[in-house]
Amino acid sequence: MDFQGFVITLISIITLFSITMFIALYSTFAERKVAAFMQDRRGPNRAGPGGIFQPLADGLKFFMKEEVIPVASNKFLFVLGPSIAIMSSLMTGVIIPWGGQLIVFGNTVSLQIVDLDIGILYVFAVLSVGVYGIMIGGWASNNKFSLMGAIRASSQIISYELSMGFSIVALLLVTGTMSLHEIVERQHGMNWNIFYQPLGFLIFLICAFAETNRTPFDLPECETELVGGYHTEYSSMKLGFYLFSEYINMFISSAVMVTLYFGGYNFPFMDQLLHATGSQNLVTIVGTILLFAKVFFFIFFFMWVRWTIPRFRYDQLMNLGWKGLIPLSIVWLMLTAAGVLFFKS
Repeated sequence: MDFQGFVITLISIITLFSITMFIALYSTFAERKVAAFMQDRRGPNRAGPGGIFQPLADGLKFFMKEEVIPVASNKFLFVLGPSIAIMSSLMTGVIIPWGGQLIVFGNTVSLQIVDLDIGILYVFAVLSVGVYGIMIGGWASNNKFSLMGAIRASSQIISYELSMGFSIVALLLVTGTMSLHEIVERQHGMNWNIFYQPLGFLIFLICAFAETNRTPFDLPECETELVGGYHTEYSSMKLGFYLFSEYINMFISSAVMVTLYFGGYNFPFMDQLLHATGSQNLVTIVGTILLFAKVFFFIFFFMWVRWTIPRFRYDQLMNLGWKGLIPLSIVWLMLTAAGVLFFKS
């Protein structure tokens, strides 16, 4: 890589990091506003017009709060846990294609930082690392409620990763590639994978709720039973890292779903727009805007479900994973394989 390419990549990474943190920050504000709307109350409205500066006030509060580390905890692991959680959340976005290509001062700039041939495997690898942040934090706290939350999180994530993996394998049989860029390109226009893999998408969506510990799968931090779950003993910005990682995971999970099943930056009549205007940059910008619109819809859906459906009991959660989704995903994988074999033969 030459110096110019290095600078462009560095700027892209910083930009993506900033956008991700901004969306995670204001997702907390959006969640409280959605909750207030559904419960017929005002929500945050003191910091700025309509409470728009509330996330900034919350962030400042996290930095200013007293830093507390329990005496009986493992101090190194206690700090390492939230660090792994936030780092694994931020690492996934670099391989997601956020748009096509832009022509800037005669140079072609891709809106995907890294295009890996095994992009989906990278996503699963990073997601698997994320559970260590929860496990380490829960165990290092030396608190029985935290430990129970960590055990719940690990068993839940491992269980639902199996179903998610089978649904992804079914998608790979249809697309024939593990590169996220290639998967998006094969959904050109309106040729989206959701039309070929509706059940696979439904399984992936349910597992995404479990992977991000969102209601009704928020048993690892169930306050009615475990006080606060795996982050009970955390305060200050270490608690903020855990909370931000949840919202970053929600954003990235939405982006992955849009990339895999809803065409990514592709949209209907994009070829007609290119033919009419002759501007590839315009098509790329419109595609990126629509991709984020799809992502924001799924973020809203995550919030909608949280404030609509009560959480499961833990035995119901595990039964759904092992007795419901895993057999269903295996059957769907076999049907997809049979369909691909029939239509390609």
